[in-house]
Amino acid sequence: MKKVLIINGGQNFGHSGGKYNQTIAENTLAVLKEFDNVEVKVTNVSENYDKHEEVQKFVWADYIIYHTPIWWFQLPNGLKKYIDEVFTAGHAKGIYMSDGRNAANPEINYGTGGMLGGRKYMLTTSWNAPATAFTLPGEFFDEKSVDEGPLFGFHRMNAFVSLEKMDSFHFHDVEKNANVERDMKLYREHVKNVFEKELKPELV
Repeated sequence: MKKVLIINGGQNFGHSGGKYNQTIAENTLAVLKEFDNVEVKVTNVSENYDKHEEVQKFVWADYIIYHTPIWWFQLPNGLKKYIDEVFTAGHAKGIYMSDGRNAANPEINYGTGGMLGGRKYMLTTSWNAPATAFTLPGEFFDEKSVDEGPLFGFHRMNAFVSLEKMDSFHFHDVEKNANVERDMKLYREHVKNVFEKELKPELV
């Protein structure tokens, strides 16, 4: 039995009601329920949570799936607060032990003190920006992808605690030109394909 933690980073703030990322999380759960050998827990960062219980969820999980909107090119404040609190509470308790360096040679091995080795994570993001803002010459993101550009630090954060990256999925132009039915269909196919590969040795 493989264990999956879904973290829904959507929240009600300003003109955002968090509904889009709630829909993504619901679609994730629907696909994972198709697998008989998967157990799922869900955390909604907009609701009350206990940071120590969340640490235990990370330790429990084989896979972590993050769902987050992008506000001003970064994580929303609720998800950032969640990560700050939970990862800090996880020091020497299953998330990370240190930054990995040794006093004898502090110039090397930074970022090797994570404790979540053997686990993997997937990221989904939702953007007002169209996909072409990342791909076309002369457009806003200088042809840097979401993962290599704005979310580079997020991925290094997960590497710091020894999580291994799975393929991300990014939703674009969701404010002005959303096609929820089409995008959720594509996303469900993505989740199914990723987890079929991950769980293949255990499928009967």
